Amino acid sequence: MMINLRSTCKYYTGYPKDLGPSRVIHFTSEREFIHLLHQGHPVIVAFTIKSNYTKHLDKVLEEAAAEFYPQIKFMRVECPKYIGFCMTRQKKDYPFIEMFHSPEQTNNQGRAADPNVTKYAVKVLPYNFDVSTYGFREFFKRHNIQASDNK
Repeated sequence: MMINLRSTCKYYTGYPKDLGPSRVIHFTSEREFIHLLHQGHPVIVAFTIKSNYTKHLDKVLEEAAAEFYPQIKFMRVECPKYIGFCMTRQKKDYPFIEMFHSPEQTNNQGRAADPNVTKYAVKVLPYNFDVSTYGFREFFKRHNIQASDNK
Protein backbone atom coordinates (compact mmCIF):
# COMPACT_ATOMS: atom_id res chain seq x y z
CA MET A 1 0.00 0.00 0.00
CA MET A 2 2.84 2.43 0.80
CA ILE A 3 4.49 1.75 -2.57
CA ASN A 4 1.24 2.59 -4.36
CA LEU A 5 0.84 5.78 -2.33
CA ARG A 6 4.44 6.82 -3.01
CA SER A 7 4.09 6.21 -6.76
CA THR A 8 0.92 8.31 -7.01
CA CYS A 9 2.19 11.16 -4.82
CA LYS A 10 5.82 11.37 -5.89
CA TYR A 11 5.35 14.58 -7.91
CA TYR A 12 3.84 16.37 -4.94
CA THR A 13 6.67 15.48 -2.57
CA GLY A 14 9.54 17.01 -4.50
CA TYR A 15 10.50 13.75 -6.19
CA PRO A 16 12.31 14.55 -9.46
CA LYS A 17 10.09 14.25 -12.50
CA ASP A 18 11.11 12.31 -15.57
CA LEU A 19 10.83 15.06 -18.18
CA GLY A 20 12.64 13.28 -20.98
CA PRO A 21 15.03 15.19 -23.23
CA SER A 22 15.36 18.92 -22.65
CA ARG A 23 12.87 21.06 -24.56
CA VAL A 24 14.53 24.35 -23.60
CA ILE A 25 16.29 25.91 -26.57
CA HIS A 26 19.57 27.65 -25.86
CA PHE A 27 20.00 30.93 -27.72
CA THR A 28 22.84 30.92 -30.22
CA SER A 29 21.94 33.71 -32.66
CA GLU A 30 19.28 36.25 -33.53
CA ARG A 31 18.83 34.49 -36.87
CA GLU A 32 17.88 31.25 -35.10
CA PHE A 33 15.55 33.20 -32.79
CA ILE A 34 13.76 34.82 -35.76
CA HIS A 35 13.47 31.42 -37.45
CA LEU A 36 11.88 30.04 -34.27
CA LEU A 37 9.39 32.93 -34.15
CA HIS A 38 8.36 32.30 -37.76
CA GLN A 39 7.32 28.75 -36.88
CA GLY A 40 4.15 30.36 -35.51
CA HIS A 41 4.41 29.40 -31.85
CA PRO A 42 4.82 31.83 -28.94
CA VAL A 43 8.36 31.82 -27.52
CA ILE A 44 9.03 32.32 -23.82
CA VAL A 45 12.53 33.75 -23.41
CA ALA A 46 14.40 33.77 -20.11
CA PHE A 47 17.23 36.31 -20.03
CA THR A 48 19.65 35.03 -17.40
CA ILE A 49 22.95 35.63 -15.69
CA LYS A 50 24.86 33.21 -13.50
CA SER A 51 23.25 33.17 -10.04
CA ASN A 52 21.70 30.79 -7.52
CA TYR A 53 18.22 31.79 -8.65
CA THR A 54 19.08 30.82 -12.23
CA LYS A 55 19.44 27.18 -11.14
CA HIS A 56 15.86 27.26 -9.85
CA LEU A 57 14.69 29.05 -13.01
CA ASP A 58 16.35 26.39 -15.20
CA LYS A 59 14.39 23.64 -13.43
CA VAL A 60 11.13 25.54 -13.84
CA LEU A 61 11.83 26.19 -17.53
CA GLU A 62 12.59 22.49 -18.13
CA GLU A 63 9.34 21.45 -16.47
CA ALA A 64 7.24 24.07 -18.25
CA ALA A 65 8.86 23.36 -21.62
CA ALA A 66 8.06 19.66 -21.25
CA GLU A 67 4.45 20.40 -20.30
CA PHE A 68 3.64 22.96 -22.98
CA TYR A 69 5.62 21.42 -25.87
CA PRO A 70 5.02 21.83 -28.88
CA GLN A 71 2.47 24.69 -28.64
CA ILE A 72 4.86 27.01 -26.81
CA LYS A 73 8.63 27.12 -27.16
CA PHE A 74 10.99 28.02 -24.30
CA MET A 75 14.37 29.62 -24.83
CA ARG A 76 17.16 30.60 -22.46
CA VAL A 77 19.60 33.41 -23.23
CA GLU A 78 22.84 33.60 -21.27
CA CYS A 79 23.27 37.37 -21.21
CA PRO A 80 27.02 37.42 -20.47
CA LYS A 81 27.55 35.48 -23.75
CA TYR A 82 25.03 37.44 -25.84
CA ILE A 83 25.27 40.95 -24.42
CA GLY A 84 23.96 42.70 -27.53
CA PHE A 85 20.72 40.75 -27.66
CA CYS A 86 20.08 41.29 -23.94
CA MET A 87 20.89 45.01 -24.12
CA THR A 88 18.19 45.52 -26.77
CA ARG A 89 15.60 44.54 -24.12
CA GLN A 90 16.66 47.59 -22.03
CA LYS A 91 16.31 45.84 -18.65
CA LYS A 92 18.67 46.14 -15.73
CA ASP A 93 17.35 43.45 -13.38
CA TYR A 94 18.27 39.87 -14.29
CA PRO A 95 16.92 37.28 -14.69
CA PHE A 96 13.70 38.28 -16.43
CA ILE A 97 11.24 36.55 -18.74
CA GLU A 98 9.35 37.83 -21.79
CA MET A 99 7.05 36.22 -24.32
CA PHE A 100 7.48 36.95 -28.03
CA HIS A 101 4.72 36.10 -30.50
CA SER A 102 2.89 37.01 -33.72
CA PRO A 103 5.66 38.30 -36.00
CA GLU A 104 4.27 40.42 -38.84
CA GLN A 105 6.05 42.15 -41.67
CA THR A 106 5.90 45.90 -41.17
CA ASN A 107 4.33 48.06 -43.84
CA ASN A 108 6.95 50.76 -43.43
CA GLN A 109 10.33 49.30 -44.25
CA GLY A 110 12.01 52.64 -43.50
CA ARG A 111 15.05 53.83 -45.37
CA ALA A 112 16.64 50.44 -45.66
CA ALA A 113 19.77 50.59 -47.77
CA ASP A 114 19.58 46.87 -48.48
CA PRO A 115 16.42 45.72 -50.32
CA ASN A 116 17.08 42.18 -49.04
CA VAL A 117 16.42 43.25 -45.43
CA THR A 118 12.85 42.79 -44.21
CA LYS A 119 11.61 44.37 -40.98
CA TYR A 120 9.13 42.62 -38.71
CA ALA A 121 7.02 43.73 -35.76
CA VAL A 122 6.76 41.23 -32.91
CA LYS A 123 4.43 41.42 -29.92
CA VAL A 124 6.32 41.22 -26.62
CA LEU A 125 4.69 40.61 -23.26
CA PRO A 126 6.63 40.88 -19.99
CA TYR A 127 6.14 37.90 -17.72
CA ASN A 128 5.22 38.98 -14.21
CA PHE A 129 3.52 35.88 -12.82
CA ASP A 130 4.85 33.25 -10.40
CA VAL A 131 7.89 31.48 -11.84
CA SER A 132 6.38 28.00 -11.93
CA THR A 133 4.53 25.78 -14.35
CA TYR A 134 1.30 26.92 -12.72
CA GLY A 135 2.34 30.57 -13.20
CA PHE A 136 2.99 29.97 -16.91
CA ARG A 137 -0.40 28.25 -17.26
CA GLU A 138 -2.16 31.24 -15.67
CA PHE A 139 -0.16 33.66 -17.84
CA PHE A 140 -1.25 31.82 -20.99
CA LYS A 141 -4.89 31.83 -19.84
CA ARG A 142 -4.76 35.57 -19.12
CA HIS A 143 -3.43 36.31 -22.61
CA ASN A 144 -5.68 33.80 -24.43
CA ILE A 145 -2.81 31.64 -25.65
CA GLN A 146 -3.59 28.01 -26.38
CA ALA A 147 -1.09 26.08 -24.29
CA SER A 148 -2.24 22.51 -24.89
CA ASP A 149 -3.64 20.25 -27.56
CA ASN A 150 -7.40 19.98 -27.77
CA LYS A 151 -7.74 16.24 -27.95
